[in-house]
Amino acid sequence: MPEYLYKRFGGSRIRVYLAVMSLVLYVTTKIAADLYSGSVFMDQALPGTTTLYVWVIILVVIAAIFTITGGLTAVMWTDTIQTVIMTIGAFVLMVLAFKEVGGYEEMKRKYPLSLPDTAILNSSNPTYKYRSCNRPSKYWFQLMWPADEGTPWTGLVFGLTVNAVWYWCNDQVIVQRVLAAKNVTHAKMGCVLASYLKILPMWLIVFPGMISRILYPDDVACNEPARCQQICGKDNCADIAYPLLVVRLMPNGVRGLMMATMMSALISSLTSIFNSTSTIFTIDIWHRVRKSASDVELMLVGRLAVLVLIVISIIWVPVVRQKKTLFDYIQKMTAYLGAPVCAAYVVAVLWKRATEPAIFWSMMAGTIVGVVRFFWEQYGVVGAKCGEDVTQPAGADAVLKLHFLHFGALLFVFTTLLIVAISLVTKAPGEEFYMGRTFSTRHCLHVEEKEENVEKDLPPQYFRKLMGDKTLQQQPFRVRAILWMCGVEDMVQPKENAVMGAMNRSIFEETRMSYVMHVNIGVALVFITGYWAFYSV
Repeated sequence: MPEYLYKRFGGSRIRVYLAVMSLVLYVTTKIAADLYSGSVFMDQALPGTTTLYVWVIILVVIAAIFTITGGLTAVMWTDTIQTVIMTIGAFVLMVLAFKEVGGYEEMKRKYPLSLPDTAILNSSNPTYKYRSCNRPSKYWFQLMWPADEGTPWTGLVFGLTVNAVWYWCNDQVIVQRVLAAKNVTHAKMGCVLASYLKILPMWLIVFPGMISRILYPDDVACNEPARCQQICGKDNCADIAYPLLVVRLMPNGVRGLMMATMMSALISSLTSIFNSTSTIFTIDIWHRVRKSASDVELMLVGRLAVLVLIVISIIWVPVVRQKKTLFDYIQKMTAYLGAPVCAAYVVAVLWKRATEPAIFWSMMAGTIVGVVRFFWEQYGVVGAKCGEDVTQPAGADAVLKLHFLHFGALLFVFTTLLIVAISLVTKAPGEEFYMGRTFSTRHCLHVEEKEENVEKDLPPQYFRKLMGDKTLQQQPFRVRAILWMCGVEDMVQPKENAVMGAMNRSIFEETRMSYVMHVNIGVALVFITGYWAFYSV
């Protein structure tokens, strides 16, 4: 993704900046969050076995081994298999949950009443300071809430759209799967399939999580911080809802399968992030420092970079843990740091007149605003826990009362307007920068960059000496194992036909397949729109 803006505008500062920003987002919203969620699940599945941070280290070691020995191909294959297994397991859990609670209508009736014993026993006590904590909102069964209540509908429509565009269209972890497709038709088919799969989480995740609160209100809905600390180690235990349901509700054999699948999916998620992290660091940062670096050097440096980011992510886990809910934390970080990046990509794709200085300085300004808001919220509010008085520094009230999704939408607009303003007063880009790289010129030809250094694709001297005059197939097992562990076994093979590579980069698609995909996209959009309408009133 940083490489696209490099080709779109020229210069390397945007590319390096975006690479660094992507790595920061991966640490704060992906690696640390995944490690925390996995450790929470294992702590619920095997309570008292060990500490949360020991589980974090165990998960890291397993994911790192998988990434180093597998690569993107292994990640994509395991993701495909685990998607099928986990979807089946989630369906089983959903059926068991609805059966346990008495059905859909019973869930609707019981959820507003799902309160912990401490709230029920002290409901008439006016001095009980936690009486209003962790109660279901009166809009709990609506997707669209009033603009001044909880998660406002304006935030969902505008703010969450910005988050979603960044995640699905700009995030290297997601986009790398699409770029690895055989051709543009396969890439679109994968996106259409994903749109259908996104219909399922309401039933497979959200409703079972609500049922978990109904069945175990003293744990999931605890409202006294001291008691919550005993249950889950933080002041709010909503994060344990789903793993608690898996551990307590599923039968033994199925529970083991579901636990194994969830953990393997978590490992797969981490390996996907590690793989993308390695790609971004090596191609967009290291390769700018060492232009003559061989592919093998890039491979090894990328893996070392992953190890460094893992250490940083482990250090960041306590920040994630202290947040009220994991999902809100991820969305907040995306709104604060992802909105300026999203604006840059949207403008770059849609507007030919955008310039390199406008993109760079606008992203810098937007990121500074987002970082200030994050640290102001993180460290500027004292006593913000439920049941306690809130004291804020002067001027903080108006800023912090602005919902983070509203803030993200406004930050996106601010960055976009700044890009437009600076572009209009700076020199227009040459045709070679936007031909074939904007939506309106996507079918136009552009000048291909020449290979900077053909020799960089040759294996380094160590591997050439190790192999001697023999081909890869003639090497002993020891040599093939070394090449495989270093991820260079493909690099010592003859290169693919250049014509086939050019065909794979083409955006041409057959008319018949194009019609099939557009029909499926229309069906998915109609269904999801109706879904939102039904659950918004």
